[in-house]
Amino acid sequence: MNSSVFDFLLTAAPADPVSAEFAADWVRHRARSHDFASSLDRAAIAGFDSAGTGLAFLGGYQEALHALVPSLDSAELSSMCATEAAGARPSTMTTAVTADGVVSGTKSFATLGAFADRFLVIARSGTQPDGRPMLRAVLVPAGARVAVTPLPALPFAPEIPHATVTFDAAPGALLPGDGYTDFLKPFRTVEDLHVVAAVLGQLVRVARLAQWPAEPVEQLLALFAGVRGVGAEDPSSPGVHIALGGLFARLTALRAELEPLWAPVDPEVRRRWERDAPLLGVAGKVRAARLATAWRALA
Repeated sequence: MNSSVFDFLLTAAPADPVSAEFAADWVRHRARSHDFASSLDRAAIAGFDSAGTGLAFLGGYQEALHALVPSLDSAELSSMCATEAAGARPSTMTTAVTADGVVSGTKSFATLGAFADRFLVIARSGTQPDGRPMLRAVLVPAGARVAVTPLPALPFAPEIPHATVTFDAAPGALLPGDGYTDFLKPFRTVEDLHVVAAVLGQLVRVARLAQWPAEPVEQLLALFAGVRGVGAEDPSSPGVHIALGGLFARLTALRAELEPLWAPVDPEVRRRWERDAPLLGVAGKVRAARLATAWRALA
């Protein structure tokens, strides 16, 4: 295998389209990307081997979780569980965890849901003197005390499964640190970077299979290089959020520039890309708020 991820994306044979057997697909992905130490490189490879944006997202999502929690078993599929019926703000969370890691409560929207081997749960562990909740992150294995209810597929990227997950005094392992500042807050940035890396890897796949000219491929790889650079920094840095805003803006512009090149692409591949385009706008308002906050912090 080439030592450079750029060489890999330019020379490796794209894998056959993956299936909905997420566990088997994850095993194949880990084997194929084993020689790459960077989770962002592995996310790009996951996208390169994906037949559509939804499956590329799942590869980026998994690599993001493993980047956030390196102790996760690389053979397992994991799911972040933060969102509840009232949202994902710390002040509205009701799911609770005891001092010995027992979790009770319901998370209303968990990506991968029923296919996850382990859940990264953000739960309330108490109340601070000022009334704000104390949050912890806890790893809970799928099991008898975890009930998973699949949710209907979304109109875009329907391959991505989501579910409601209820923990009934489910035993777990507490992770060190604060559940919000050390896990939930940075994950939003880490996930954005890994998903963009995966989408860029998928677009390189499309470009190569459709024999696009060299210049747009260069632009895709240049943008990926920017993602790698930002990903090497502290995700809590205001500058990182400002740079990330620029990366998303450039991705939006590049997508528009690439539109004329889609004409000769396989019709089914083009249809999936057009159907799944809204996925790239998910959490756009949250990103915009983070960007504005970052600029204020540096003013």
